[in-house]
Amino acid sequence: GHLAPNHLTGIDPESVVKGDEEKAQVRGRAIVVKKLKALPVEAVVRGYLIGSGWKDYQSTGTVCGIPLQKGLRQAQKLPQPIFTPATKAESGHDENISFERMCEIVGKEVGARVKDISLRLYAEASEFAATRGIIIADTKFEFGLDADGKVVLIDEVLTADSSRFWPADQYQVGMSPPS
Repeated sequence: GHLAPNHLTGIDPESVVKGDEEKAQVRGRAIVVKKLKALPVEAVVRGYLIGSGWKDYQSTGTVCGIPLQKGLRQAQKLPQPIFTPATKAESGHDENISFERMCEIVGKEVGARVKDISLRLYAEASEFAATRGIIIADTKFEFGLDADGKVVLIDEVLTADSSRFWPADQYQVGMSPPS
């Protein structure tokens, strides 16, 4: 919350459904969120060279068009985290795009805000996870706009579905650690 507003309302999901059966279905499994306009992009931050970034680097020396130094190895920690946005695909896989293309889609001001928040979230989360023996190799965030056009963090945040988590005690450069 101190880095960006989010979509959580704090409303108890059980208070918005009727009947014991519906309350049981949402108990501990649901949240009530604000209705926002989702941005049609995914905000991806990579701290390590793995996955599609590794494949891209092997063939071009870049990750999503961002040049990286020569000689990096699979799963190697990057000198600094990089922001590599993607489009949100209706079906199939998202497509990596440049930051400039993202700004064409969402506007320069919104794009810059999304990038800044994403890099700050990743940095803070990575530092915290490291104290628990966990490496966050990469992650994605999704954002929306409120009625005033303010950027708001939405959807999966640092979940197993949106992030690649590695046990630090099993991490080795040159191989893909277990996730």
